Amino acid sequence: MHLAIGLLSLSLVACQQQNHEQPLPAANHPRDEVILSLDSPKRDFIKETTIELVQRPLMDAVTGKITYDETRTARVSSPIAGRVTGGIAALGAYVRTGDTLAELDSPELGQAQSAYAGAMSDLNLANRVFQRIQELYDNGIAPRKEREQAEDSLIRARSEAERARLKLVNLGVRSQRPDNRFVLHAPLSGTITERNINPGMEVRSDLAVPLFVISDLDQLWVQMDIFEKDIGLIHAGATVLLQVPAYRGEDFTATVGYISQVVNETTRTVKVRCILPNTERRLLPAMFASITVQSDADDLAVVVPLNAIFADNESNWAYVNIGDYHYQKRPVTVGLRLKDRAVILGGLKPGDRLVVGGALLLRTEQDTEQQSGESAP
Repeated sequence: MHLAIGLLSLSLVACQQQNHEQPLPAANHPRDEVILSLDSPKRDFIKETTIELVQRPLMDAVTGKITYDETRTARVSSPIAGRVTGGIAALGAYVRTGDTLAELDSPELGQAQSAYAGAMSDLNLANRVFQRIQELYDNGIAPRKEREQAEDSLIRARSEAERARLKLVNLGVRSQRPDNRFVLHAPLSGTITERNINPGMEVRSDLAVPLFVISDLDQLWVQMDIFEKDIGLIHAGATVLLQVPAYRGEDFTATVGYISQVVNETTRTVKVRCILPNTERRLLPAMFASITVQSDADDLAVVVPLNAIFADNESNWAYVNIGDYHYQKRPVTVGLRLKDRAVILGGLKPGDRLVVGGALLLRTEQDTEQQSGESAP
């Protein structure tokens, strides 16, 4: 009997102790923070980056095209008709100003050389006649009219000789001896990027396609179209970064050289031309490029991946690691929102360890903690 009474007393004491215990909170940290435990599998899915100031982006990347620098490019055609006899420069060869590109057999050149030789012969004859008449006139033997006629013939012969000489000069002919041999010379130094000529081919001065295209590939152009609304963000001298499919992840730098003064009425865009150094010859004309317009070097901002920002209750938020898998949910002010990045105007600063992967897991964990805390008695 005494044993039963003792056991009953102990049971009542135990029940009283349990009734007076207070439940521990589900999380002893602020509601806008979440801590991943040491054994949490979610740790492996969280990716972070340290925020640094970078040049402020101005607009989304645009697609452009690399082209020849037309100030360093020549499309060479023959100024005279003829048949190709040989000595054709090879495609891809580097030539210097004055080098031989091709040789032609040109009867038209022979006629021009003969015309010059005849004009010079007529000039010499007219000059001798004038000298003789001038002497007779000075001695009172020849009349004034005869002297004036001889002088007029000399002027005409001199003009004809000059015309024939200039024609040869315009053809680039160095030899004035009739031989029908016309040599096509390179007008500038560069690489032969196109060749549309073969041995025995008959060429004319009015061919639609040039025989050669020569370009100095150490410098190229980049052509792009900027929307009318963004044209105020770009100026001559601004720096742009290019990425091409051939070299993924690598940036090439160009400088804005010219902005068109006309808006395309159909696309509402403005053409912009950039100067692209290419001393290593890695970039080629006709390549497509993704182009990002850079702000001034001293215009820095916090720029984060767009997937690091999430919306909640019509506000933008991000998670920041404040130490040892202790994450804080912060409100952020978003400025320019690009395709894959966002400019942050407030809420984040350089040095913060921003969560760029796994923010959804942290939100789930935080919601679970809050629900657990709210449901506890």
